[in-house]
Amino acid sequence: MALQAVRRADFGALLPSSDARHLADWIADSYDNQHLPFAILDKRGARVYVFDASAHLIGSSLVLLGSTSGDDSAAGIGDRPLSKVRPHERTTAAGRFVSEPGHDETGDKIVWVDYDAALAMHRVKVVDPKEQRFQRIATDAIDDKRISNGCINVPIAFFDAVVEPALGRSRAVVYVLPEVKPLRQVFPTAYDVVTR
Repeated sequence: MALQAVRRADFGALLPSSDARHLADWIADSYDNQHLPFAILDKRGARVYVFDASAHLIGSSLVLLGSTSGDDSAAGIGDRPLSKVRPHERTTAAGRFVSEPGHDETGDKIVWVDYDAALAMHRVKVVDPKEQRFQRIATDAIDDKRISNGCINVPIAFFDAVVEPALGRSRAVVYVLPEVKPLRQVFPTAYDVVTR
């Protein structure tokens, strides 16, 4: 019986973290993305990777994340106004999400990662000038990236050139790597394609 060829994700010249590589290769080999474009958010590296449906990298960027580390959304957080979200609840949840395009309350295009938890990927914008979000997203310092209420903020040019065309026109899949829990706990079926 012939062995089935292993499919791996194409990161181009980028060197992702071992967890991002492991998950991307599993997605490519297992077709867990169901032939949809997908993104992998590596919270520890504060970086998002956006792929086409065939697991070829379209683009990658540093991002801003929830100000508090953690892998779960607080219960009922999507039903509360931002003013009622407590500091320890400002996490970017880990997991596999089927995303869909949408708009925020001002009419700007966004990608709903988890609509019920009000988790979205959108262009970075000024919320409070003292936060210096545009300056923080431009640095390489990972500590600078923890500032949002939980949403994934990406540079404006990256949203317009990569996120909106790939994820913002139809359903897609967004995988958010954990930063506290083990990878296997969040993605228990993600096998190692090299040893398959």
